[in-house]
This record gives sequence, C-alpha cells and structure tokens, in this order.
Amino acid sequence: MSIEDHSGQGPLEPGPASPREPLVRAPLPALALAASFLILYGVQSLVFGDAAITRFGFSPADLAQGRVAGLVTGLFVHGGWAHAFLNALGGLAFGTPVARLCGRGARGTAAFLTFFLVCGALSSLGYAFLHWGEPTLLVGASGGVSGFMGATSRLMGPGPGLARFASRPVLSMAGAWIFVNLVAATVGLGDVTGGAPIAWEAHLAGYATGLLLIGPSLRLLWRV
Repeated sequence: MSIEDHSGQGPLEPGPASPREPLVRAPLPALALAASFLILYGVQSLVFGDAAITRFGFSPADLAQGRVAGLVTGLFVHGGWAHAFLNALGGLAFGTPVARLCGRGARGTAAFLTFFLVCGALSSLGYAFLHWGEPTLLVGASGGVSGFMGATSRLMGPGPGLARFASRPVLSMAGAWIFVNLVAATVGLGDVTGGAPIAWEAHLAGYATGLLLIGPSLRLLWRV
C-alpha cells in the first residue's frame, strides 16, 4: 500500500504506524519533545532567569551580524510557564501525527526532530525577513509547533494519503490559524508570553513550512 501525495508529486510509502491512533498513545519522540520544553524552562528559571532570553533567544539583529545559533536555541527558551506549557501541549497534539508518520527507530526520531528544527528555524527566518536588523528577541517553540500544525492539516483528509493543498481540511485549518494569529497580534497575549508581543509572522511562516515540506520530507525519509 502507498500513501498518495495529492499535491501532484506521486505516491509515498507508508510509515510503520498509522498517524490516526489515539493521542494518549503518543510516540516517545513527541512526548520527549513536549517534555523538553517544560524541563528546559525549569532549568531556565532556576539557573539563568531572564538572562536566558537575551543569551539564547533569536534576534534579527544577531542574524544580520552572522550569529545564527538563536535559530535553534531560541526554540527551547520560553517567556513563562504558561508559554512553555501551551507549546508543550501543541507539540504533543500536533507532533504526534507527524511522529507516527515518520515511523519508529532512530531514523524516524531523527526525521521528526529535524522536521521540528527546520520548521522552527525557517519560522524565525520568516520573521527576520520582515524585520531585518531589528533587535527584537523571539523565544519559544511555537514556530516549530506551527510547522507540525501545517503538516497535520495534510493528514486530515478522508483518504489514507496527504490531502491536497486546496482541500477543505487544509484550507480550513490554515484559515483558522491565520485568524487566531491576527487576533493575537491585535489583542495581545502578554500574560502567556511573559509580556512579549506575539510573533504572528513566525507562526505563519512555520505553518507554511510544515504544510509545504511534509510531503518532500517523507519521500526523502523513506528513500534513505
């Protein structure tokens, strides 16, 4: 059996597990990633305090000067317990289908984590493109989690394969995520993010990355 990529790029081979199993049986990679957000925020609070945001957060100004580490480190720094918890919950909910599709074992785990890091890094790059050279600091895993959301939207079709980009599930979920982020950008969620503004541009860039890359990522994984 094969999983058909309805974006027009051909069939995909299935992973060793169905992406539609109950969430309570989430794969270990998704559980570990979600737990890491909470554990690392605990370390951040006890060891670094607010200095962690400046030291490890992502800034377009740093990128303009060639400092790129924040593209990764910023994903694991949060503005508060609520911020870390929401990203852990989102990572578990939307990372679970992606982890199941990537499959078990070292290769599946590596593919899952790489997908998260790529989505997160490109979400920050999308923000930097619109705010080049600004000293704003971005923290949190939401760019990578948004990538999981975009990827998951393509797993919500009626058939066993990836849904078409123009399908109702994909368009509905994308429209809802755009709406939520525009509202958050207007109203603000300072109590959740530790007073920092919502980087809706990064969220949408991460979502688009996951939406577009899930098909090519799976084909590359299953051909290795």
